[in-house]
Amino acid sequence: MSGVVLILFAMIMFIAAYRFYGGFISKKLSVTNDNKTPSHTMYDGVDYCPAKTPVLLGHHFASIAGAGPIVGPIIAASFGWVPVYLWVLLGAVFIGGVHDYSSIVASIRHKGKSIGQIIENYIGQKGKKLFLLFAWSTLILVIAVFTIITADTFYAIPSSGTSSLLFMILAVGFGLTVYRYKAPLWISSVIGVTLLFFCVYLGNIFPIQLSRETWMLILLAYVFVASVTPVWILLQPRDYLNSYFLYSLMLGGIVGLFFTMPAVHLEPVTNFSVGKLGYLFPALFVTVACGAISGFHSIVGSGTTSKQLDKETDARIVGYGGMLIEGVLAVLSLLSVASLDQQHFLELLNTKGAVAAFSTGIANFMHNIPFLGIQTEHAVNFAALAVSAFALTSLDTATRLSRYSFQEFFEVKEKDNQNILVKNRYVATAITVTFGAALTFSGQTMAIWPVFGSANQLLAAIALLALTVWIAHLKLNYLFTLIPMLFMFAVTLTSLVALVYSNLLLQNFTLTIISLLLFVLAVILSSQAYQVLRRNGKEEAFAK
Repeated sequence: MSGVVLILFAMIMFIAAYRFYGGFISKKLSVTNDNKTPSHTMYDGVDYCPAKTPVLLGHHFASIAGAGPIVGPIIAASFGWVPVYLWVLLGAVFIGGVHDYSSIVASIRHKGKSIGQIIENYIGQKGKKLFLLFAWSTLILVIAVFTIITADTFYAIPSSGTSSLLFMILAVGFGLTVYRYKAPLWISSVIGVTLLFFCVYLGNIFPIQLSRETWMLILLAYVFVASVTPVWILLQPRDYLNSYFLYSLMLGGIVGLFFTMPAVHLEPVTNFSVGKLGYLFPALFVTVACGAISGFHSIVGSGTTSKQLDKETDARIVGYGGMLIEGVLAVLSLLSVASLDQQHFLELLNTKGAVAAFSTGIANFMHNIPFLGIQTEHAVNFAALAVSAFALTSLDTATRLSRYSFQEFFEVKEKDNQNILVKNRYVATAITVTFGAALTFSGQTMAIWPVFGSANQLLAAIALLALTVWIAHLKLNYLFTLIPMLFMFAVTLTSLVALVYSNLLLQNFTLTIISLLLFVLAVILSSQAYQVLRRNGKEEAFAK
């Protein structure tokens, strides 16, 4: 099988899916520009402010991508390339795209609030509290883990630390240029992207040597600032400019793929059970994550993205389109190692890790582009820098999202009675970052991380559950969210049972308890949603 055929088929399928299935969802949810979005009706210049479509797509894509669509498919390729490829194609189109797009639309129809608010409206306040507590705790774990990962990267590769600091300064300049001085977006983008790559050059000349602990403190201070600063001046422009890193990497990889013409030598299917990963079901669907569906996307979509959406119709390109672009990246990641035979692939994965395997494969593709003339070593460094840049993007976005979850948790219906935790973003952010810092320096972060995969997909299942109940309330056919929701609950609950069993055997009682709590949360919320759907069904039958 040719890698070129696989990437072409995936891209054609995604384009068709955007046109037809994306259009189907738009009609189902009555997406129209006649409805004003919260970025206009609730404009505050800090969280709620309209963004141009390319800018918001870049911000959203950079926020949801991270290293997930790169690492997940490569690790899951231990099961063989066919299961991964099929899951990315089908998952991105029929589950992940639906999840992301519908989450944004539902949020803008509820004043830019999170999935938690939708749960409160249609399932109950207790369900909202449980979901927001779960989401906030998961995001705190993300903050801690990505603080450690990013600090380790900056410590090991000092030039990346310099470049990232320069990116932040550049982002502020870009934000002021576009929003304050009203410069044309295309001119600002050309200059901004040029300076972005110049920052990489300066980073290599002036690397900053600091300890891991110092970098952690700097990063925690940065995410505090990023969470409270108006989104248009730092977070949004930094993500937008950073997205060009990944666009460039994807474009170089795809073009290089056509010049390299690699054959796929990985085994189509290996075994139903693979080492530490476990059984194909549910491990494949938890491991691939962002390349097909990720609960984190619904938090981003109903968090930062919905508050910046200029027009309702932008939700399709940002939500559904952003997920399909991520699907292309996942396929490209798979093909970056697919030319290896199974033995060499596993050796590379186990010795150097998924990011190194991806960087090496993409570098080989880019090296074979005759008119580019890039050396393999430089291409490897560029790919690694792009991945590390998105780890920082996930970190600052997660902090802002956790602040939103924290504030929504303490909201009351009477607007005049909101307490300081809701009204003051500085206090809410300080508490959030303090918890993130405590976990970062606790030494327990990476021990808890293995449960994140299941927690992340549980977020997706619960988001689909909330969307299903909302759509049922609108008296519309909800099968397009119900079926994905049932599948994701099957994946999540099976995965949690497996985690409880395996950690009991290892006497890891911390992960056992966390897994049990997540299982109970899933059962409670699904039970409450079932009662709501059943009640709606009876009301419809009675009305007929």
